[in-house]
Amino acid sequence: MADANTGWVAGALADLEREKATGLLRVGGDGAFHVDRGAVTLAESRHAPGPGDLPGGADPELAGLLAMFDAACLLLDSRAEPAFTEGAPGGGPRRVTVATLVHEQRRRRALLDAAWPDASVDVAPVVPVRRVRRQRVILTGVQAEILLNADGSRTPAQLARELGRTVFASLLAVRGLAAASLVRTGPPDGPGAAPVRGEVPADWAPADHDLLVRLHAALVELR
Repeated sequence: MADANTGWVAGALADLEREKATGLLRVGGDGAFHVDRGAVTLAESRHAPGPGDLPGGADPELAGLLAMFDAACLLLDSRAEPAFTEGAPGGGPRRVTVATLVHEQRRRRALLDAAWPDASVDVAPVVPVRRVRRQRVILTGVQAEILLNADGSRTPAQLARELGRTVFASLLAVRGLAAASLVRTGPPDGPGAAPVRGEVPADWAPADHDLLVRLHAALVELR
């Protein structure tokens, strides 16, 4: 059962994991999780780039892994009501526990909030400032790409798709730019993501820490 500690979508996935269900968990119009015997095999979000949009390097599975977690973390933050449809298994051979997804979601949210605490920049068009107050500014590769391509109409997620970056990398870069006063910021114009606090319930399948280490290494290489 979903609760305030785990989040609405994560709670629904945990129920399916417990029941070893197979099918598709739709999260409103935002996207869906493919579930096979309780494990998540694929996550797709209309806001996130697909595997074909991301670099994979020497590891052919890397782009799929990056895209899956990018989409999953966005869906876990969604306020849309999840709806499950039982059916044939979809996705691929990868099997990810709910605890693994929630662990990564919380890690990413902590990094974003540490960079800049106002989530309104996540959904607003990126507008570079005309004058830079600081004489010397050191940018990451992603931040430089965003400033060069931002036209005042595209959001971080839209820029991520165009630049072949994960949404998380784009969000983190924009929050860093906001902290450096290099992009315009303003008051939040709506409610943020539902809060996820507390410990992961003990009856959930454990997080796959080896998979998370591999994912974190891939994200570092893309900066």
